Amino acid sequence: MTRSTTDEAAAPPLPSPKERRRLREAKSLSEEQVAEAVGVTRATVRSWETGRTSPRGRKRALYAKLIAPDPEPVPATRPKAVRRKERPKRPAPAAEPVSVAPEAVAQVSAAPVPVAPEAVAQVSAAVAPTSAPEPEPASAPPPPEAAPAAPRLSPDEAFDALYAHSAPGLVRQTYLLTGRRSLARESVERAFQLAWHRWPEVAVDRDPVGWVRAAAYEYAMSPWHRLRRVHRHPDAPPSEPARRALFEALLDLPPAYRRTLLLYDGVGLDLPETAAETEASTPAAAGRLEVARAAVAERLPELAAAASPAEQSELLQDRLGGLARAEHVPVPSPARTVRTGSEDKARLWTRAAIAFVALLIGATALTLHTAPTHYEQPVSPPERVGGVPPRGGPQKLTPQDLKLQKVLKEQLAHGPERLVPRIP
Repeated sequence: MTRSTTDEAAAPPLPSPKERRRLREAKSLSEEQVAEAVGVTRATVRSWETGRTSPRGRKRALYAKLIAPDPEPVPATRPKAVRRKERPKRPAPAAEPVSVAPEAVAQVSAAPVPVAPEAVAQVSAAVAPTSAPEPEPASAPPPPEAAPAAPRLSPDEAFDALYAHSAPGLVRQTYLLTGRRSLARESVERAFQLAWHRWPEVAVDRDPVGWVRAAAYEYAMSPWHRLRRVHRHPDAPPSEPARRALFEALLDLPPAYRRTLLLYDGVGLDLPETAAETEASTPAAAGRLEVARAAVAERLPELAAAASPAEQSELLQDRLGGLARAEHVPVPSPARTVRTGSEDKARLWTRAAIAFVALLIGATALTLHTAPTHYEQPVSPPERVGGVPPRGGPQKLTPQDLKLQKVLKEQLAHGPERLVPRIP
């Protein structure tokens, strides 16, 4: 189980880096086999064995089980019945891949660590080399009967188990990310509604809690919440000076830096996992983490006095956990309410989409029915035109002008000699 700010299980102790490599080689396990069994890359396993980093959360528990030294052999002086009872079992042959139901995957993802010994033995048998199996003793007892399979959970039961296991812790983590209690609860419930809407995808995910956490963080960090009056300002900070300084230092960080610090030092993810969840490269995530730690160290002198980054990480995780547990955050709604809310919202959006499509089809049909098939020039009715200005031109001729005009018409075209001289 990934370490969180609220559920801090006792981490299993690990030997020194050199001892880790020796134990792995003593079990004839390669780096690739350990990486595949734990769910990390080969480079991550190499960094664990060189001391640069250390496993966290459920990967730490599984890695500790894989490299744990084998129990001492049973002395030959014990009674035969005891030897037969405690004799190691014959390694099982390589099994065919088994299809796991989505509900069972969700149940396994929500189960707390430490991992059951049977599951660790199964993983160890899957990654162990099969080239040289141990010979079966002559008097070995018959293999025991297979354990009865775990009861299959329905989708509702698997979702309710995941919700009850991780919802309270996610609300506290989201409160550290936003500084707003109501927004933290709203973000987690919205993320679980989305998870129930996409449950076939979430149920088979390697880390269902991480899927929901990423959705809750994305919704909580949306800049559109600034337009809402209820989420415009953060809640009142804690009254204790140390927690108040840490709270204000977190809110002063940019959202991407704040999220990186919370995932790595608060939740306990590895650097590659933190980079993947924040959609950044590993060097970029490392740079954000370094800048965020330096900014927080200015407010917390004890963090600046830490001797190594590992001590800073442990100190920050302790302070973040104390801050999250000390604040009273709202309790999330019941799982049934979240599921029904998701179904009602999906039903509402489906009906709205159907109504919109029906309205669009109706408007298109009405337009096609009433639209003309050819162009008709409009005929306007006759109307009396008024306000036209009078016609321009010469004035009406007077009687004298008419008499003169008549005389001029009766004269010859060339006129009097003195007016139109003739040229010989």
